[in-house]
Amino acid sequence: MAKGGRHPAQKRMRPLRRAVGLSVLADVSLRLGAALGLIMIVVMIHWFDRNGLIDHADGHISFLDVVYFTMISITTTGFGDIAPVTEAARFKEAVIVTPIRFLVLFIFVGTTYNFFIKHSWEKWRMARIQEKLSDHVVVLGYGVSGSQSVEELIERGTDADKIVVVDPSEDRLKEAEKLGVNVMAADATRDETLKAVRIETAQTVLVSAGRDDTSILIVLTVRHLAPHVAISVVVRADDNELLARQAGATNVINPVRFTGLLLAGSANGTHIADYLADLASVSGRVQLVERVVTDTECGSSISELSTGGRGLRIYRNGRAIGFWEEECKNLQPGDVIVEIVPSENGNKAS
Repeated sequence: MAKGGRHPAQKRMRPLRRAVGLSVLADVSLRLGAALGLIMIVVMIHWFDRNGLIDHADGHISFLDVVYFTMISITTTGFGDIAPVTEAARFKEAVIVTPIRFLVLFIFVGTTYNFFIKHSWEKWRMARIQEKLSDHVVVLGYGVSGSQSVEELIERGTDADKIVVVDPSEDRLKEAEKLGVNVMAADATRDETLKAVRIETAQTVLVSAGRDDTSILIVLTVRHLAPHVAISVVVRADDNELLARQAGATNVINPVRFTGLLLAGSANGTHIADYLADLASVSGRVQLVERVVTDTECGSSISELSTGGRGLRIYRNGRAIGFWEEECKNLQPGDVIVEIVPSENGNKAS
């Protein structure tokens, strides 16, 4: 059972498939070729069965008449100047030509939808979404870490329409769409992708591409386009943590190291790992909160916070100051406080 008593959605089996490497021009040419091939089949049927047709104009059926009759039949225009008169000709029209007529119409309608109507509709929708994107969260990579972060953000109260997920996998994005977030199937290392999700107006960017080199490249690209946005990135190798910070990451998270800390904590006490996990999740009884000091708290001690939380440390001018240090007895404007506060679950339990 999933967190909060929710049952995970049952995944449907998808057929094995491979991406078709066709350009737009090749795809259109293939569709038009198929339509013309079907039309030629109807032309040949009418030509070999021309004795079953009658031309009310001159009584003679030429090849040009056959082509003309085929086109007005395919397009369902039907002027009536040429018509099938024998039972065999009418049977072929009903059994063979009519299904081909529908296939040709479906090809043309499908081509028009895919390359004109659908493209215009998607551009219009994207423009409407972009207009509302400001102070949002951009998640680049929707693997295990990315999907968990999105679920946790929503649990913490972030509106789903304020979250944008970018991932090249359509299957992953389908899972993200179920949560109500905005999605985009694209390469997050490209400038045009990040500009499309308005990276420069984002509140924060979460990077979890699955590979350290790709994640660091994404961080470099984001920092180039958005010099002041906060960036959190997941890296798995210790050697890459410094590279990620040099690339411009605000926070570097190493899940392997964090797992090691939990294991080590469990060796020194049976409840330490449980409490650390409790702090990390909004579904626990307590949670860590980072915020800026309020005006009413300035001048007071970190032990006298207006929220009733337990202050752990402050960040002042880029320096971390612990609650036991003298500076924490006199909070100043601009200080960033890290505190532990009871969550909704904690209040209910207590």
